[in-house]
Amino acid sequence: MATLVLQTVGSVVGGMIAGPFGAMAGRALGGLAGAAIDKALLGGSETKHVEGPRLKEIDGLTSTEGAPIPRVYGRARIGGQLIWATRLKEVASAERSGSQGGKGTGGPKTVTTTYSYFANLAVGLCEGRIAHVRRVWADGREVDLSTVTMRVHKGSETQDPDPLIVAKEGAADAPAYRGLACVVFERLPLADFGNRVPQFAFEVLRPVGGLSRVIPGASEFGYDTLPVTQMLDLGRTVPENRHQWQRRTDVAASHDALEALCPNLKRVSLVVSWFGDDLRAGSCRIEPRVDVTAKTTDGAAWSVAGVTREEAKPVSLVKGSPAYGGTRQTNRSSA
Repeated sequence: MATLVLQTVGSVVGGMIAGPFGAMAGRALGGLAGAAIDKALLGGSETKHVEGPRLKEIDGLTSTEGAPIPRVYGRARIGGQLIWATRLKEVASAERSGSQGGKGTGGPKTVTTTYSYFANLAVGLCEGRIAHVRRVWADGREVDLSTVTMRVHKGSETQDPDPLIVAKEGAADAPAYRGLACVVFERLPLADFGNRVPQFAFEVLRPVGGLSRVIPGASEFGYDTLPVTQMLDLGRTVPENRHQWQRRTDVAASHDALEALCPNLKRVSLVVSWFGDDLRAGSCRIEPRVDVTAKTTDGAAWSVAGVTREEAKPVSLVKGSPAYGGTRQTNRSSA
């Protein structure tokens, strides 16, 4: 509207001042000014709202009434039963995009709202007391336990209620589930599971007898408490000392499992493999070795007793692959 008005006004004023040429120039200038005013009034303050997928109805979580409580001996993979849950928590996130108009001319803006969902729930596992929950799968995929909040209640007859259940139900009404081993997930993200609670499976450890000797396999960084990765190529790496998803390193996860299986354990002996180069005792030289001499690692460089990887000999090969792991590095630690 402002464009039409200012074009007319500019044409009249320009014609009065400079005749026909003035009228043409005034109409052009009036049109530019009017267009700028129209855009500022009609387009600059307009905001476009876009919403992402949202759960209109949240299905109620169910469990099987009267389901038996399993009894585990040794190590077993079980599914568990849902025993407690809150409503799914919906979190909305708004992101505002930049102006769509030209520089300095404003324009409509877009606000995109996306929704994510989180679950608080407890899953009953089996009769307690268990030692450890070693691995967890959700919809058949193993869960990286370092990325979620999961608390394990081992099922003792004196265990306390979970603090999340206490916070939601109140101290007087929060069940402790004594005698039942269970896990509690707090604020579990559901985006990777189609915004629904997935089907869980748990690897449970429950000691049944004595444990005499455990000798770990050899690896160069098996006792390192900080992650070490091998650099294969540009953008390609493989872990040297993390082959599980419970802790950042294998030694930390092994320590947890050992404490769970042997709660009265006081001390352990570390096994470190050195190698001899001759079957004759008088001619045999004992020395540390590496599995591969040409290896680039990130996080730590192999060194044992002052011998570096470049100076060490490799272990023997079987069909082109190392027959044994290299000598473990034990000169680095972390709290």
